Amino acid sequence: MHYRRAIVSGGTFFFTLVTDRRPPVLASAEAVDVLRNAFRSVRQSRPFEIDAIVVMPDHLHCIWTLPPDDADFATRWRLIKTAFTKHCPDAGRRTPDAARLKKGEQAVWQHRYWEHQIRDETDFARHVDYIHYNPVKHGLTRSPAEWPYSSFSRYVKDGVYAQDWGCDSMHFDGVGREQRLSRVVGLRCANPTYVYCRLELKESICRLRTLFFHFSLR
Repeated sequence: MHYRRAIVSGGTFFFTLVTDRRPPVLASAEAVDVLRNAFRSVRQSRPFEIDAIVVMPDHLHCIWTLPPDDADFATRWRLIKTAFTKHCPDAGRRTPDAARLKKGEQAVWQHRYWEHQIRDETDFARHVDYIHYNPVKHGLTRSPAEWPYSSFSRYVKDGVYAQDWGCDSMHFDGVGREQRLSRVVGLRCANPTYVYCRLELKESICRLRTLFFHFSLR
């Protein structure tokens, strides 16, 4: 299968990254700090705006806006994933399978990630809401305000949300792709093509102790 990436200079994109086979690699404050530092380091050399973000135990969602005349989000993600992998806590690492060992790779992130080009203000607002509601969607908190690893408090401060936004049930059909990413597995055959099969993988949700500090990358 050929993956086509949206190449748009200065575009705004929604991304989903998932840990390899979904262990809760990002479940600790230490791991989130490592991820925060990886973002900061890459943004110093390759700037971009983080419009919204949430870090969950086994995946993350975020929206970026790239600078004008710049469409290279792929390199930025490669550098962020590499920096995190080098410094992430050992407790979150899995033993690499034979294919990864052969390539000298660690088993931290899924190889692929989902990206969606934001089309307009309505599309932007839907994805921002999806990001901030994600901890409630996965049963980790009763409200977005209780989750420490997101940009929700920034949006409250800016007057976009009330503090109690997201306490009621919400649905976002067609938004978000972490489940799809976890269920599509590529198998190399004797010929150069890939056969893709869907595996029904039960999502593992790790209950976290609420830690009261804000995940801010600005």
